[in-house]
Amino acid sequence: MKILVTGGAGFIGSAFVRMAIGETGSQVVNLDKLTYAGNLENLAEADGNSRYRFVHGDICDEGLVDSLAIEERPDAIVHFAAESHVDRSILSPEAAIQTNLRGTFTLLEAARRHKLGRFVHVSTDEVYGSLAAPLEATEDFPLNASSPYSASKAGSDLLARSYFVTYKLPVAITRASNNYGPYQFPEKLIPLMIANAFEDKPLPVYGDGMQVRDWLYVDDHCRGILAVLQKGREGEIYNIGGNRSLPNLDVVHKVLALTGKPDSLIRYVTDRPGHDRRYALSSAKLMKETGWAPAMDFETGLGRTIEWYRGNAAWVARVRSGEYLTYYERNYAAR
Repeated sequence: MKILVTGGAGFIGSAFVRMAIGETGSQVVNLDKLTYAGNLENLAEADGNSRYRFVHGDICDEGLVDSLAIEERPDAIVHFAAESHVDRSILSPEAAIQTNLRGTFTLLEAARRHKLGRFVHVSTDEVYGSLAAPLEATEDFPLNASSPYSASKAGSDLLARSYFVTYKLPVAITRASNNYGPYQFPEKLIPLMIANAFEDKPLPVYGDGMQVRDWLYVDDHCRGILAVLQKGREGEIYNIGGNRSLPNLDVVHKVLALTGKPDSLIRYVTDRPGHDRRYALSSAKLMKETGWAPAMDFETGLGRTIEWYRGNAAWVARVRSGEYLTYYERNYAAR
């Protein structure tokens, strides 16, 4: 199988590319704009592999996407590329709207025009919004997005599904819970806490820290996407969750314990606008239809993640320089 992967230099996309090449023998064409979170170092092991090609470009570039569809004739598109950070979408929503909506439209149009194969649109549990316990979102739950990011993803989900209903494009949509693991850009909760703990810097916790998230190890997520690609039904939505819900503050305490740092590093900061209190979703449909199940328990996965960051301090230092410092100051200084 030849797969066109968008956003394959990002955290989840690069994990999927490594898995697709290493475990399935697929050919991969990776289209990535290399914004702040895209990093070709994440794919060093793919360099020189005859089954891998990197293309530097924007999914909103209709001419480029069209030429790749004609030249490569991929059997499938797996669409990761997105502006995926809620805080950044609050500070400046335009990029999220442009990439997540316009970019998805551009890809869907190319797939429709050239009659390409399976289109897997990778989305998020954030489209369901905040749920009161003990509710868990199933795939038919109403969409209730709270941030510009989640709204743009909900819109792109609906757009993708419309191409199945209207044009019979073989679309499948996945919605995953919070990912963690190696190579994650340190603006997200777990890598931010790890990196700051190593440097004895304050660990900023929004509000009271009791926002609940379900945690999914990135390789489990990628196996779920492969399961949908290989076995999922056209036109369907599949939730992918880790079955491990924890308040953010509990996660921070676990990071501090595993890094040997004191809880006194925790700094409570003003909560972000519209912060959803609890995400929760059911993966029963994916498990029943494909046999997929998360394999990594959270404590083991968190330990492995911390050890990866400990052993890759140079990578962390490089990605935390430049533009990241500007963002960090802008997002946290006034809190």
